[in-house]
Amino acid sequence: VQLQASGGGLVQAGGSLRLSCVVSGFTFDDYVMGWFRQAPGKQREFVAFITSGGATNYAASVKGRFTITRDNAKNTVYLQMNSLKPEDTAVYYCNVGLMGGGSRSDYWGQGTQVTVSS
Repeated sequence: VQLQASGGGLVQAGGSLRLSCVVSGFTFDDYVMGWFRQAPGKQREFVAFITSGGATNYAASVKGRFTITRDNAKNTVYLQMNSLKPEDTAVYYCNVGLMGGGSRSDYWGQGTQVTVSS
């Protein structure tokens, strides 16, 4: 199982970025995909998820500004981030939880840095 995240960078407050996460090693269409983030000195936190059917859920802090989508033909999940704020600065990770033998195993991408300047 591999997850490769990209698209991070440095942007001014109010700007936009689109993160991508290309996956392999499992049947992408069947699984919920998520984005999490971890700011310096803080715990990793949930940002958004999207189900195999396209239903979405967001953290309150990003709702209305971020949009998660998926392209099953490309095995890719995206996170469009608009109206970025300095507090959005973090390393962003894509995630999938795979079930096997009655237990869940979480897999993470390598992370992509997002820095929002004020």
